[in-house]
Amino acid sequence: MLEKAEETNPQKGGGGTKRKHPGGDDGKGEERRRKGGEEGERGQGDGGRKRLDPLSVGYFRRVGERLSDGFEDKEERAMFVENVLSEVKGKAMMVAMDCTGSITLQRLLPLSSPEQVGEVLAELGGESGSEFQVVSCDRCGGHVVESAVRQMSRWTESSQKDSSDTTEEEEDSFELLEAQVLSLSQVVRDNIEEFIQHVHGSHVVRTLLHLLAGCLGPPRTESRPGAKVRGVAPLLTDFEIPTSFWYELKSLTETLMENINLSVTDAVASAVFQTMLTVCHRKRPKLCKQLLKQIMEYLTSRSAAPGLSPLLVFLKDQASSHLIETIIQLSHKPLLRDLYKNHLKGHMVDLALHPIANFPIQRLTAASAKYKMFLTLFDELIQGVEAVLASGHMGVIVQLAESCAESEEKQDDLLQCLLRAFHCAEPGSRHVSCLPLFMSLLTYEVYYHSETAEGGTSTEVPLSSICYHGSRLVQALSRFKERSILLSSLRTLSPADILTLASDPAGSHVLQALITTSSDKGRGKILRRLEGLHVQMACSRLGSRVLEAIWNSASVNQRQSIAQDLVPSENQLRSDQFARHVWAKFALSHFVHRRAHWQEIQAGESKKRKLFSDILE
Repeated sequence: MLEKAEETNPQKGGGGTKRKHPGGDDGKGEERRRKGGEEGERGQGDGGRKRLDPLSVGYFRRVGERLSDGFEDKEERAMFVENVLSEVKGKAMMVAMDCTGSITLQRLLPLSSPEQVGEVLAELGGESGSEFQVVSCDRCGGHVVESAVRQMSRWTESSQKDSSDTTEEEEDSFELLEAQVLSLSQVVRDNIEEFIQHVHGSHVVRTLLHLLAGCLGPPRTESRPGAKVRGVAPLLTDFEIPTSFWYELKSLTETLMENINLSVTDAVASAVFQTMLTVCHRKRPKLCKQLLKQIMEYLTSRSAAPGLSPLLVFLKDQASSHLIETIIQLSHKPLLRDLYKNHLKGHMVDLALHPIANFPIQRLTAASAKYKMFLTLFDELIQGVEAVLASGHMGVIVQLAESCAESEEKQDDLLQCLLRAFHCAEPGSRHVSCLPLFMSLLTYEVYYHSETAEGGTSTEVPLSSICYHGSRLVQALSRFKERSILLSSLRTLSPADILTLASDPAGSHVLQALITTSSDKGRGKILRRLEGLHVQMACSRLGSRVLEAIWNSASVNQRQSIAQDLVPSENQLRSDQFARHVWAKFALSHFVHRRAHWQEIQAGESKKRKLFSDILE
């Protein structure tokens, strides 16, 4: 079912034989296609690389459709998988390197037995395993190799069975797959430079590192190539590994460290080293410490300007800065202290102002919050807060606030510095304006359209321009011990502004944080400002979520007050797509008809909540 590329897809390849005239073969080409294309098994254009013909592509497309339909039982599924793999046999590489064939194989391999997966890998690698590099560095083939080696994680299921229950056949099936994974790792080690610098091959190396360490994340997908989930680390699943993987990981990391120079010059290779550190930190912490030390020794030993640390150069580089971020996140206390004291001290503000280096500075600020070195680091960074704000690197300021909240140190110093930076420290009457300024990241004069910094009063301006980083900043400040300034500012907002805050994607998190972290007395003052707004909040997509969070932290009396405000609008609430959930969760029908029983239930929930909070504290 294979044909020459110049016959099936004449527009691809280039540099091959010219396309023949449609009538020049007297119909023989069509006859060959009907017979399955036996004569197309020869090398073809595009460097002699074989490709699947349209009939084969159609077959694997139909296989994919059948997989989507599902199977009635395991026997039917096993028979189907065996039949498809019999079609793949002998041309596994061509199937893997075809877009349609690759997608189908990726879906088929998890349904295959370990022995079947091992056979596919054996064919992809060839007799000596040398073909692994070709298929791994292919746009489509790399995904198949990753999918195949990931099936080794099923070894856990086999290893946990009693030895008496495990048949010799089951052991042999995993032995074949294990041997192929080790063969792939050997090929990677022999061609390490080519693999880790290749945009597709590097992903195979990263998956291999995860596998050899005994932890895997969700499979890679290209269904949404532009989509990214920011700030969320991929969930890793641990599994048992054969003893051979333990030693192979050590060998692979040693080979990678011999090419450490590539981690600072190539962004693709840098990602491989980041994966190596991450999986070792999770599964081999002693090995991770050694690797971190070796990488830092390499980075700090490079030549730089006299009197300056080479790290100051690496921090400003796109490729190496990501690696340093990972090092900072995984480092232990002595390494962090050495990094700051001997290399970064005195340069923190300059680095925070740099468009690339500010990100590693954020990681260092976060990592140091648990240690005394944070006090020295804070004193240095606080000197440049206004300059950092002007540069737009709000992540640095937000992280500084979050670290102050975590360490419970320097909180008042940061708050006063922010008040000065936003021009609402003096006169004292401006303090009540701080919340809108922090959330919008605008100074007093800009927000209130005032030309000078003199004067203590401000004309009322509707709440607007709430931004993501402003919301994050106030959420961090709400965790400070002393937050009376924020709460006073919140209480000065008009009902319309509070409703805007509750219905804003960023502002709703601020309102929720300020209310839920307040004492019962402080929460009661804020809730009095919300009287008459509960119905509008319940009918809002975001406001309803804030209202539920308020309800969960409210006392019985406060819940009763909210319920009394909502009940008169029963028809409106029960017909609204968001408010109807509020009506059900607050048990307002119960409140209307059996109030005494409702109060008993709420009192019981309140006691439980208080009991659990005391235990957690």
